[in-house]
Amino acid sequence: MKYEDFIKNKLRVEQKNKIIVQNDELNDILFDYQKDLIKWSLKIGKSAIFADTGLGKTFIQLEWARIVFEKTKKPILIVAPLAVVFQTIDESKKLNIVLKYVKNQSECFNGINITNYERIENFNSEYFSGIVLDESSILKSFTGATKKLIIDSFRDLEFKLACSATPAPNDYMELGNHSEFLNVMNLTEMLSMFFVHDGGDTSHWRLKGHAVERFWEWVSSWSAIIKNPSDLGYDGTRHILPELKENDVIVNSDYVIDENALFDLPAETLDDRRTFQKNSLDDRINKVCEIVSKNKDDCWVIWCNYNDEADKLHKLIKNSVNVQGSDSPEQKAKNLRLFGKGEIKVLITKPKIASFGLNWQNCHNVIFASLSDSYEQYYQSVRRCYRFGQKYPVNVYRVISYGEIKILDNIKRKNDDFQYMQKKMSVYTKKYIRENLKAEFKELDKSYNPTVEVIIPNWLVSEE
Repeated sequence: MKYEDFIKNKLRVEQKNKIIVQNDELNDILFDYQKDLIKWSLKIGKSAIFADTGLGKTFIQLEWARIVFEKTKKPILIVAPLAVVFQTIDESKKLNIVLKYVKNQSECFNGINITNYERIENFNSEYFSGIVLDESSILKSFTGATKKLIIDSFRDLEFKLACSATPAPNDYMELGNHSEFLNVMNLTEMLSMFFVHDGGDTSHWRLKGHAVERFWEWVSSWSAIIKNPSDLGYDGTRHILPELKENDVIVNSDYVIDENALFDLPAETLDDRRTFQKNSLDDRINKVCEIVSKNKDDCWVIWCNYNDEADKLHKLIKNSVNVQGSDSPEQKAKNLRLFGKGEIKVLITKPKIASFGLNWQNCHNVIFASLSDSYEQYYQSVRRCYRFGQKYPVNVYRVISYGEIKILDNIKRKNDDFQYMQKKMSVYTKKYIRENLKAEFKELDKSYNPTVEVIIPNWLVSEE
């Protein structure tokens, strides 16, 4: 077998006709692009939908789950971050779908169930016909215990759907974890086929130059990547984002790395950065309070990385609510929902608690009281407010000391990388996704009546 033939064979993704539905079987509340994505996903059986924030992934996965349940008559399990679970239940009511929050297998019913990632080990995959991973970027960790548990435990399910806005915020390889979850190709195979390893850094791989288009052709065979409906030929006028205003606020810090240096130097090591953040704490908090005080009547979300920041801000900002790790799951969910409804004006919390999946278009003011090097956390935190459906320009304030400037530089660099990656993804996947969608939805005219008799050549006719 020639190498080219070997690659072509590997690129073929098994796509047996799983479930075929027509538009009139889907909820009228859905947009046309959402209906087509659902139909495409159901026909494949195992797929990923990488749609940007605000494009209705919750509606898509709920309707997908409803159809799978109705066709298989077996339960479905949706897995989501805890804060998103109750928001999803609220959204299910708009579609007239019964959705039950369950904490373990014994609470499941023969319908659509939802749980949070922390409880995934409490469920037996054999009970379900399908699984939906909401915010499936949790699979991006190569060695994560949760990732391994999900892939191994639900390997044999016939129907799978993974949904995320950031499947690979800075690294194409992370798509391999989704591919493995969907039984398309495991991570090791993907790396060996499409990537080359750079030097001694075991975490740094890059696409082979000759394999770029083949890679995206392969990705598009099992996933749909969409930033705006117009990317795929649909009407995108309702999905135009307002202006994003990012403001860098630099405060003073008394800490100096080298007292003998001619001028202050920004921190290079994690320890030095942490020291700068500790020494600039009061100045940063005072600046955050000052920014909020200029628009007291507006909604604000303040992101913190450390408890001492959140505690002090909560004491200083009147009527603020601090959602922290020590809160019960129910209390966290309650306060996050109240903020989303506008009943809480100032929310203080951490990215790892509330940066995924929540819809906060009611708020257009975001403050980072501190920053980490995680671009995904930063991106997701901003996108809670900066998402389709937001009516106002979104103001983002990044409050840091000069010594932490390297963190900010890192975030900006990763943002540039992400934008470049999305541009490349768009170029290579547009035509493949469009072709896949068109191919899936060509409907035969059932009223067709043949008028010409088929004549079989004599040499094909059996003498018997």
